[in-house]
Amino acid sequence: MVTRRDLLLAATAATLAPSAALSSTPTPRLSATTRPPGQRTWTPDGVTLPVVVKGGVKVMHLVAEEVEHEFCAGLKAKCWGYNGRTVGPTIEVVEGDRVRIYVTNKLPEPTTVHWHGITLPNGMDGVAGLTQAPIPVGATFKYEFVVEKAGTFMYHPHFDEMTQMAMGMMGMFIVLPKKEPSPVDHDVVMMLSEWSIPAGGHRPNPLAMNDFNVLTINSKAFPGTSPVVVTRGQKVRFRIGNLSAMDHHSMHLHAFAFNVVATDGGPVPQSARFPETTTLVQVGSTKTIEFVADVDGDWAFHCHMTHHGMNQMGHGIPSLIGADLAAAHKRLARTSPSVMLMGENGMGGMHEMHGTLTGNGMKFPANSIPMLGGDGPFGAIEMGGMFTLVKVRSPGHLDDVWYQHPAGTVASAATAEELLADGIAPGV
Repeated sequence: MVTRRDLLLAATAATLAPSAALSSTPTPRLSATTRPPGQRTWTPDGVTLPVVVKGGVKVMHLVAEEVEHEFCAGLKAKCWGYNGRTVGPTIEVVEGDRVRIYVTNKLPEPTTVHWHGITLPNGMDGVAGLTQAPIPVGATFKYEFVVEKAGTFMYHPHFDEMTQMAMGMMGMFIVLPKKEPSPVDHDVVMMLSEWSIPAGGHRPNPLAMNDFNVLTINSKAFPGTSPVVVTRGQKVRFRIGNLSAMDHHSMHLHAFAFNVVATDGGPVPQSARFPETTTLVQVGSTKTIEFVADVDGDWAFHCHMTHHGMNQMGHGIPSLIGADLAAAHKRLARTSPSVMLMGENGMGGMHEMHGTLTGNGMKFPANSIPMLGGDGPFGAIEMGGMFTLVKVRSPGHLDDVWYQHPAGTVASAATAEELLADGIAPGV
């Protein structure tokens, strides 16, 4: 992990020897209009598990295996997942369906699959040693059950969960109602997770209990997350699951109030719903929210825990806010002229240190994204991690380019005439 000490005393030379680069095909960036035909839900940066109907049973196949995954440009890792990816494919079925799911184990250790939140026969619950024998390396097991109730659920291993889930083995399980009581225009699926990946490292650390430094939506960290693009006035549903190891996530949507309409326990009664812009998605739970996207713009959706909206940041020394580092810089420059000191005035501007905007950034360890943000229409978006965008567009203008603000609708520097007219004296 890159600590504050590393960031405050960062040198232009990498502190870790670069490792061999991993080959990985980045997930294509898709707009919400590219939802495959016949599917009611859409998983940004993900896929939906193919289904074949055999004798009235919906048959699917999950393969647990090592995967090469790109969290965003600049950070790849050897993870574990399903069907060549993390997060695993979203399972989409309809209440009342009988499903038959084959699970092939290509991991180096046994595994199982637990169908989180779903009511089913005890022997299909996927808890190793309790409800079934573990799936040995190289074996394929069969799970078969009827999905009796609609809702937003999840799946993950229940064998060596600490390791396997920390390595990326998780996915969403959506059971649609036979008749939609509240139709929406976009039904979006999001899995929240957290990872511990040392800067320069190429594998997640499953032993971590705190200091998770890569925070993701569908296993992507901003600026690698794909935006959700919708037309103004459309009704949008977010199905949000959280299988992070230790942390709850306070998910905040800019501009729009929403209602929590369901959890993994079932629908929230109309009488119990109330508008909010932030909801806590606890570890091991799902929240389903709905809102009407009635204001044009590029709106943020992110975890409001501030360290969860950053990339590979850690801590190792006290804050240097307010410290006078001039003398220290002079002394260090005698032996290390390239050393840069920072932090006494805050950490803003770290995105530019990566050279994203200037092309002349600091050299960080290979395969690392400390404090990386994104490029926006007005400069750096100094956010990372569990952050994405909801792009609301007027009818006929669906796109994922930056929003074009009408004249006079962007916050800007006040003129002397404006200050005088309103009796504002900034220098007082």
